[in-house]
Parts: sequence; structure tokens; C-alpha cells
Amino acid sequence: MDWDRLVVRLGEYVPHEAWAQTLVGIGALVVTALIAQWVVARIVLFCAHRLLILTGRDNWDKALHRRRAYHNAWYAVPFAVVSLGVGLVPHMERAVSVVGRLAHAAAWICVFMAIGGVLSALQDTYSATTKAQTRSIKGYIQIGKLMLVAICTVLVLSIGLDRSPLWMISGLGALSAVLLLVFKDTLLSFVASTQLTSNDMLRIGDWIEMPQANADGFVRDIALHTVKVQNWDNTVTTVPTYKLFSESYRNYRQMFESGGRRIKRTLRVDATSVRFLTDDEAQGLMRFRLLRDYLTAKQTDLQQANSQLGGELALVPANRRRLTNIGTFRAYALAFIKQHAEIRHDMAQMVRMMEPQSDGIPVEVYCFTALTAWVEFERIQGDIFDHMLAILPELGLRLYQQPSGADVGAMGDGLGRAIQHELMRERALQGHPGSAEAGWEPGGGAGMR
Repeated sequence: MDWDRLVVRLGEYVPHEAWAQTLVGIGALVVTALIAQWVVARIVLFCAHRLLILTGRDNWDKALHRRRAYHNAWYAVPFAVVSLGVGLVPHMERAVSVVGRLAHAAAWICVFMAIGGVLSALQDTYSATTKAQTRSIKGYIQIGKLMLVAICTVLVLSIGLDRSPLWMISGLGALSAVLLLVFKDTLLSFVASTQLTSNDMLRIGDWIEMPQANADGFVRDIALHTVKVQNWDNTVTTVPTYKLFSESYRNYRQMFESGGRRIKRTLRVDATSVRFLTDDEAQGLMRFRLLRDYLTAKQTDLQQANSQLGGELALVPANRRRLTNIGTFRAYALAFIKQHAEIRHDMAQMVRMMEPQSDGIPVEVYCFTALTAWVEFERIQGDIFDHMLAILPELGLRLYQQPSGADVGAMGDGLGRAIQHELMRERALQGHPGSAEAGWEPGGGAGMR
């Protein structure tokens, strides 16, 4: 047969020396491995590349290239060919076992690296979607990679030691207590990451505040072990994931979703400026549009209540009901909030007077702005309190302010001038009794003429 003659003809060219036959066998094995690698790269991987392109998944193809998933799968082919064909090389009985196991282990390492590249590509493609802005799968990807590393380690060790993988796993079972201690943070982080994601407790982009970790800003990354928070000063705080599950923190997401941001701030009014309003003052306040309805209704109620006292009792001011300047201010502040265009009128609105303290009478303003952005919120809040601070003198009220060094100094200067004036006046009266009034000028200094 032609085939038999071809074999005989090729046998004539085979060297008879052992070392030469080994070299020829190694060369043939290397050439076969390279051809197999070329076939896989040109046919299998090319088909996978074209399939992704034709189905419109260009992002997947680019991610797989970037994460070297194709290359690692390509590198596994020659190692697999060497592992399978090294036994055919003549005169290599001593090295067959070692070379075969090493090539077998290298092939599996390349396969697991390719699978890890696929997981990384999944993370890249998911990060480009809108879902990634709220939910992160980075923790799950990292857990998958850890499992791949564990399986690959067990498999490679079992191949290198020529033992069954079940034998390796049973040996790891005896070290379970040590493994639990070593991977304690990983297990805690995995449970915490699962709970945070499944219960929708934390998303990327949430504004959180965690004073015990010095974290106050937006969540930028949620990984398996850590959560990165970008603070308002552009620093980054790294918080362990399990702490966000085991400890308390404040999440402002609901505030943004509700469309209303709370204003809760107090004005401290000087208690000595609180008094009753006279009839003329109440009538003069009718010029304020926001107080007109309030004063009209209040004066009607007061007249009805006071008319029931009788003639003699009604003459005593302490018996009559009267308007106060602080109560009128609270009514004005509430009316101002209710007519403000940038305040949510479907949410709670209140102006209340709290318990008087040593630093004044707190008057608290409680409402919600229609804009939740920080800059806009501060602008609205500033406009509201600018107006309220400016309206206080119109109602005869003063804002409480603790004395400063300049106030104490001015008080001392005034007291010194008063003492000096009094001494000069006494000297004038003692020396020239008739010129006391002529030589002393109240408030303008003292002197002798």
C-alpha cells in the first residue's frame, strides 16, 4: 500500500541515535503544539470574536480583549498538547511524569485565568450600564475570583502531588478552623455585601454620613472588603463593608427621592425685647400684607374675649388679652414660609417657640425646600433667614448676641466717662456753686467755662 511505503520511506530519515530521536520527538511535539494553538486562535477564538460582533455585543468583545481572556485561553492550548503528547516522545520515560504534570497544571492555570478575565469583562460591561449607578456587583465578582483561585490552587496542588483533588479537600477540612480565622473579614464582608445589595441599603452615589469612621460624602465604590466614600473635602474614606452592616450610619437617599430637604434652624430672640403690642403698633403692622389677615382675625378674637370681662376688669391691662411682638413674629414667619415659591407646601411647615434658655428664646423654623441640591438648599435657607433677621426690628425684637470684647470695652469706656463727669461735676459744685450747670454738659464731656 502507498501508506506503508510512505511509512517505510519516512523511517529511513529517522536517526538511529537515542538523543537524536528525543530531539526529533520534542521538535515534533513543539510544532504540533504551535499548530494547535494557531488553529484555536484562528478558528475557535476568531469565531467567538465574530459571533460577538455580529450579535451587537462589541462591548463584550472589547472587554474580553482588554482583560486578556482570549490570550489566556490561547496560551492553554500548547500546554494541553504537551501534557497529552509528551508520552509519545521516545526515550523520555524519566521526564514524562514531571513534564506532563507541569504542563497539565500550567494548562489549568491558563484556563482559570481566562475565566477570571471573563468575570472582569462582566464587571466592565455592567459598569457601563445604568444599573451600575445604583447597584454594584463588584463584591460578587471578587467572591467568584476568590473561588476560582481556591479551586485552581487545589487542582494544581493535586496535579503536582499526583493526588486526587478529594484528598486535598479532605485535608483542608481539618484546617477549617484556621481557614475561618484567616478569612474572617472576607466572610463577614461577603455576608454584609450580600445584605446591603439585596436589601437595597446602600447604592453607588448615595450620600452617607458615618461620624465614627469620619465618612461624610458620596459612595463611589462598593467592593467586597471596602466601601469608598468621597468626602466633601475631596478626601476618600475607606470603610470596611461589614461595618456598614453592623454599625449605624445615615443615608440621605430618601431625602433626595422625596424631593424635599428639611430646614430646621432657630433664631434666638433677646428675652428683654419681648413685650405687648400697643393698639397703635398693631394698627401700624397692618401695612404688612402677610400680617393683615392674622391681625384682623386676632383683633376680633381679642375684642370678643375682652368684652366678656366687664367694665372694671377690662380696665386692668393684666386682665386683658393682648398681642405680643414675638407671637406676631411667629405668625409673620409662618405666613412668609407658606407663600414662598421654593418651599414644599405639601410637607410639614411650622414656626414654634421653644423653652427659653440663658442665651435667649429659641424660635425654630421647620419646613422643607423644593430643591434638594446642596447649593440651592443653602441659598433658599439663607434668603429665608436673611428676611427674618431683617424683620425683627420692625416688631420691636432683638436677636440675642453674647457680649464680645468690644462690647465689654465700650461698657468700660462709658463707665469711666460717667465717673469722670460725676467727679468734675462734684468739684465744680464745691468750688463754684453758681457755675455747676454752666460748666457741665451731659453726654458731651465736662469742663469749666
